[in-house]
Amino acid sequence: MDPILLLKALILGIVEGLTEFLPISSTGHLILAGDLLNFNDDRGKLFEIVIQSGAILAVVWEYRARIAGVFRGLGRDRLANRLVLNLAIAFMPLAVLGLLFKKAIEAHLFKPVPVALAFIVGAFVIIWAERRTHTVRVATVDDMTPLDALKLGFAQAAALIPGTSRSGATIIGGLLFGLSRKAATEFSFFLAIPTLFAATAYNLYKERALLNADDLGMWAVGFVSAFVSAFLCVRWLLRYISSHDFTAFAWYRIAFGLVVLATAHFGWVQWTAA
Repeated sequence: MDPILLLKALILGIVEGLTEFLPISSTGHLILAGDLLNFNDDRGKLFEIVIQSGAILAVVWEYRARIAGVFRGLGRDRLANRLVLNLAIAFMPLAVLGLLFKKAIEAHLFKPVPVALAFIVGAFVIIWAERRTHTVRVATVDDMTPLDALKLGFAQAAALIPGTSRSGATIIGGLLFGLSRKAATEFSFFLAIPTLFAATAYNLYKERALLNADDLGMWAVGFVSAFVSAFLCVRWLLRYISSHDFTAFAWYRIAFGLVVLATAHFGWVQWTAA
């Protein structure tokens, strides 16, 4: 296996893990990182699909006791049934809208400059949301209603625009809809499991012709690095939100977006899809 390719896999795996659950857009970062590493062809896009599963596993491992309890309580426990129902409801808007508009979005928006603009616009949404008076109506995930779940499902669907951030859209949407910071963040984590699993399975099936046993080493490096970095990131974020808001991530998004726009405008970086 080419060591340069393994290094690219390591870098992209870390990028995926660190950005999947923060409100800064993993898709946007992977598009930009793949472009910089010259790993944005069909093989690179398939690799990005594979390493998502590492990030999913990190959340499953972090919440393994809760998930096991939900499975044991299905059909018998009211809270377990409610969580599963809410996740199913929240999953549907993104699934339906994704199937309808995925091709058009990929054709026009999966490019560095549109991603940079989405970074900046999303940042101002975060700043606006954090400056509003935040009245908590839903303290924990267990207190959510199906209507709350549907609202968060539509909020998550905004992440079809690359650079928006799936977790960011869900968490900020949760804050706007009256969820506590912890409830919004944890529901975003739980919702990531069916959402990313379905997206990974669907895209792997669709791109199955590109599957190659020779890429197993590259996939393994990306998967493990995505798992480790995502696990550390989830643990850190849960501690962070206990005493901080998300404004710092908004300023990061603005700075990152402006750097991409500046490099594209002045030709400092030759973005292949700008």
